[in-house]
Amino acid sequence: MSQMTDVRSVEAAEFRLAMRNLASGVAIVATGSEAARRGLTVSSVTSLCMDPPCLLVGVNASSETHAAILANGRFGVSLLGRGQEDLALRFAGGAKGIDRFATAPWEQGVLDVPLLEPAIGGLECVLHHHQMVGTHGLFIGRIVATRGGNGDPLVNFQGALRALPQA
Repeated sequence: MSQMTDVRSVEAAEFRLAMRNLASGVAIVATGSEAARRGLTVSSVTSLCMDPPCLLVGVNASSETHAAILANGRFGVSLLGRGQEDLALRFAGGAKGIDRFATAPWEQGVLDVPLLEPAIGGLECVLHHHQMVGTHGLFIGRIVATRGGNGDPLVNFQGALRALPQA
């Protein structure tokens, strides 16, 4: 298969406009403990494989969370639901560092990673692989613990956070 490196990429604005029509779940990815907790909002979490159970998360390399996940080798994913829009925005840039964790109840999971207590689901991962692609690091996490919850999932669609009713 040829690389086709001579074919140009679309412009970032064109790509962003096209991707607005792909609904995606909203989650907080976090790592660390105590004052070293770091986290951010992502809408780029996907199931990758079942054997071993892994997920894929994309994180901007300029974020402090990217460096913290690499340093800790583990991370938690808290799946957000209806009513958690403010928390999603807080972790998307409304606050910095440990201050992001101040307005909601958190617990430390079995891997000592932060998990949002009222999340509709949580996954704990050990870092299986990391790969840089452009401005983002792709983290493949091997899932070692999960916890369920209840509620309508929060999704990002056409630039807005919306609750998707359960079936």
